[in-house]
Amino acid sequence: MTAQQKLIGKTGAIVMAGRDIGTVVLPDADIKIFLEATPQERARRRFEEEKAKGKSASYEDILQNVQMRDEIDSTREIAPLKMASDAHIINTDAKNIEQVAAEIIQIISK
Repeated sequence: MTAQQKLIGKTGAIVMAGRDIGTVVLPDADIKIFLEATPQERARRRFEEEKAKGKSASYEDILQNVQMRDEIDSTREIAPLKMASDAHIINTDAKNIEQVAAEIIQIISK
């Protein structure tokens, strides 16, 4: 997968999302943006998504899954989750998608 993503990245201006894009897949990318939110906020969002789909889900179970995935992804040997040292950080906890998009556009415009 990484090799394919690197190949795609060489084609020119592209947007990629993933937990290792800025550090492993495209470490030389011109612009790197690291979106962060607390596990509690991410679990709340996922809980609301599941509810909107009519699925029964427990916030506590979702939070546990988010935290477990973070732990696994952060400690894995190959391509661990970590922020690139030259990434722009956007904390999304108290922001809606429009506000986050506006911040991204502002970063890209500079």
